[in-house]
Amino acid sequence: MTRLSGLKLIEEREGAGTPARKGDRVVYNARMFLNQGDEVPLNDIQANQLPKAMVRAVDGVTFIDHAIVLGRRQAIAGVEHALLGMKVGGYRKFRVSPHLAYRDKGLPAIIPPDAVVMVELWLREIVER
Repeated sequence: MTRLSGLKLIEEREGAGTPARKGDRVVYNARMFLNQGDEVPLNDIQANQLPKAMVRAVDGVTFIDHAIVLGRRQAIAGVEHALLGMKVGGYRKFRVSPHLAYRDKGLPAIIPPDAVVMVELWLREIVER
């Protein structure tokens, strides 16, 4: 992962195939934690509102199959940047500073303002153009 001020790579498993790049449509799963270790329940909240085809459960943990086009700002900046260069089956755990996450607004009742978040990210698929 290219170093970007505000992102700190903690752990990585490479995956296989061609690395994801700007313009690629990717499918990924993520888990998010506050800096103190508390999991942010975004997956559980979204699972109640999204089609069942987008929801996956692994070992009792709910995941959402997010599909975005890299470079179109369809995810927080920290996640989008971390996806660049990942290969299918790859995993990254990283710390995201507030300016690359939810800034000074946070997500009411879920993520406080100016929160540092830890993200676990799995790249599931790079969709052919």
